Amino acid sequence: MRMKYSASPIRVKTYRRRYESPPIMTQTTTLQYEAPWPVYALDWCKSAAPGQSLRPRSAFRLGIASLTEDYRNRIAIVGLQDERVLVEDDYTEYPDFVTLVEAQHGYPATRLQWQPSTANSFAWSQKASSAELLATTGDALRVWEYSSEGAAAVSAYVGRQVSGGGHKLTLKTALSGQSKVQNNNTGAPLTSFSWNEKSPSLIVTSSIDTTCTVWNIDTSTAITQLIAHDREVYDVAWLPGSTDIFVSVGADGSLRAFDLRSLEHSTILYETPAPKNMPPPTSSPSSSARPPTSPLLRIAFNPADSNYMSTFHMDGTEVQILDMRSPGQPVMELKAHKAQVNALGWSSTDSQLLATAGDDCQLLLWELAPHTQAPAASPRNASTGLSSPRPDVKKRVLQDPWAAYTGASEITNLAWSPHIASMTMNTGHTTAAGEWIAIAMGKSIKALKV
Repeated sequence: MRMKYSASPIRVKTYRRRYESPPIMTQTTTLQYEAPWPVYALDWCKSAAPGQSLRPRSAFRLGIASLTEDYRNRIAIVGLQDERVLVEDDYTEYPDFVTLVEAQHGYPATRLQWQPSTANSFAWSQKASSAELLATTGDALRVWEYSSEGAAAVSAYVGRQVSGGGHKLTLKTALSGQSKVQNNNTGAPLTSFSWNEKSPSLIVTSSIDTTCTVWNIDTSTAITQLIAHDREVYDVAWLPGSTDIFVSVGADGSLRAFDLRSLEHSTILYETPAPKNMPPPTSSPSSSARPPTSPLLRIAFNPADSNYMSTFHMDGTEVQILDMRSPGQPVMELKAHKAQVNALGWSSTDSQLLATAGDDCQLLLWELAPHTQAPAASPRNASTGLSSPRPDVKKRVLQDPWAAYTGASEITNLAWSPHIASMTMNTGHTTAAGEWIAIAMGKSIKALKV
């Protein structure tokens, strides 16, 4: 792949940019942070801090969590050390990001998310208007409250960490609940969660005990818990725009949809084929023997067209794109990774870019809009919540990503920023508008301008 232009950190194969605006001065395209511990869970803030929407620094905040095999894990919020790193290249001797605040987490966080952007206008009963929420899963669903006493001034000396600002990260609540399928009084470990954007008081969690639980975090209560899969549930996602429908994937190799208005049944949207090269079944299998499956690890909706979802198999190198209007088999398969896929995520804009990353040290961006159908049919149906199958859809295999970035080591996770508008800093410099992607590689985090 050739470079689109010399400043871009991501190699673009073809000249497909929708805009070209020559920067007034050099624009930074990569930012870096070195954590004191291996990083797994991470997320980019979804909106500026309350009262700081005009400060570029407020849009560049990451929530991160450690992954160590003990009970001393941490979560932290990191932010820009100096806003001038966005437009000048003279600060290479100093870290781009610094730790703003951190807290003890105990067991590793399996997922971390900032509050949806809609949370700022939600009528919370127990949250200060100047505070923001984060959530993590692990041995419990934890909701954290983050606040700062206003934007700290830019340091007069490049590289000096700005002190003050009164950053606080406090545990607001920890929710575990009693499991439907276990006899103990504490809930089983949680593998992931999804935060509802339409109603940000709702979070649905997935667990290794086969259940999914819908929580109201404003009242700290469980709304419902259901047995979702035959084995561990690995990920869950709300249907964009809905407070009733969510989907989940798990170790049984199935992708299932649930409607809170009709919990008597679930709809299986996709089941993985049996793994290849499996030994033949024994002549007298035990009653507890389970058929071999290829677990599905992650699920994510395309926010620009919620008919489409992306998922991948455990140890798999391909990414499957599914259409809720055509359940049963993928409508697209992305084949470019040379080692197992670890993470995926959709852009929050209308670009329909999907990012995938894996053990081959590759971050790949896929432009799927030319291969998708117009969202004429809604994935929601009044009776079933889903559409009927359309068996005429043929699977497309895509092997040519729109852009790629090669990391220094295996990429374990990624997070998109929202679209960040151009801003003028107090130095007179103007930042370039656009999206960023943060990737985790061991203790290193890189933020790349798309």
